[in-house]
Amino acid sequence: MEPYDRNEEELLPLESEDTEAEEIQPVEEEAFEEETEPMGNAEKTSPFSDSPYERVTVSHQSENKPRREKKPGRVLKTLTAAVLTVAVAAGSCAVTAALLEHKWSERLSSAEAAHEVQTAALEQKISDLENEVTKNSPAASGVSVSGSPAATEGGLTPSQVYAKNVASVVAISNQATVNYYGQVSETASSGSGFILSADGYVVSNYHVVQGATTLTVMTMDGSEYDAVLVGYDEANDISVLKIDATGLTPVTLGSSDSLIVGDQVVAIGNPLGELTSTLTVGYVSAKDRVINTDGTYINMMQTDAAINPGNSGGPLFNMKGEVVGITTAKYSGSTNSGASIEGIGFSIPIDDVRGMFDDLMQFGYIRNQPYLGVVVRSMDATTASTYGLPMGSLVDQVSAGSCAEKAGVKAKDIITD
Repeated sequence: MEPYDRNEEELLPLESEDTEAEEIQPVEEEAFEEETEPMGNAEKTSPFSDSPYERVTVSHQSENKPRREKKPGRVLKTLTAAVLTVAVAAGSCAVTAALLEHKWSERLSSAEAAHEVQTAALEQKISDLENEVTKNSPAASGVSVSGSPAATEGGLTPSQVYAKNVASVVAISNQATVNYYGQVSETASSGSGFILSADGYVVSNYHVVQGATTLTVMTMDGSEYDAVLVGYDEANDISVLKIDATGLTPVTLGSSDSLIVGDQVVAIGNPLGELTSTLTVGYVSAKDRVINTDGTYINMMQTDAAINPGNSGGPLFNMKGEVVGITTAKYSGSTNSGASIEGIGFSIPIDDVRGMFDDLMQFGYIRNQPYLGVVVRSMDATTASTYGLPMGSLVDQVSAGSCAEKAGVKAKDIITD
């Protein structure tokens, strides 16, 4: 509706005869200051000079309302809430960290306890294995005839064993007179030996010195000494010589019983009578071999270390540099089928004869030689079959006071085992 299309009369106020026309007062801004904002400017003029109304012109103002000032109390509340939030978060983190630390401490303690149990079990297994090895391979006695302490720990290389002992190994020459059907001739043979004491006692095989008219011992440095045979035992194929020398380097005796098959051993000797101070290396191939040497049966230890003529009587060393055997014999030649025999040598275990050395040095023989005290012959197979007797050794005689007599053995008994 257009405000100016109306008639002038329509805009006139109604008049009453009895009352005066009420004057409409303009709206004062103070009355609405707290509730509303000014909407525009009122003009004091009217298009009609006698009109009691005022025309109001509305002017559009910016929609951006003025910001209210923040009251101090509200800021303090906000800060307090923020501080409390941070405090709660920090406390929560601390509790969480404490719980995690406790949990990991328990897990760590459990893991350490399990580790200790496993370590103890492993140490026990190692101890059991060490005890088993010690039980099956008893330690060497550690005392040599010369009184020098034996090596007690660690293994040496073959070169170290050689350097330690080569000065203790000697070459032996034997000059003998032989009578062949009335023809007397001089023969020479050679072998090896080792120094038993610093004052000149030397050990060798008996077959090396057997029948000798002259014995010569040569040390590694080329010094030669006349030797005297002071004792021997043919049954065990050992002998002890004496040379006039002092300050010699003796060997250290070890234990052959402590060896097992597969242990490494070293032989030093005088093969062929001319290759002095020769080293050969091998292993223990077998133990407790009963070997027949010229009709005598001797318990020996088998090795694949090269043993040749001239090595007889020389020492066999373990890897501590201790003497564990006396090299004595070898298989040689070929079998009936024509196969060559190689690497089968034998040595007398040192534990079988070490107790005899003192007797040979002092008395020239073994005083307490063990013997059975019987004279036996093999049972005839025909006689055994005819009379239903077992095969074995038939006792012909029992020596008075012998072990056999004390045990109750009598003549005509048959020994089967």
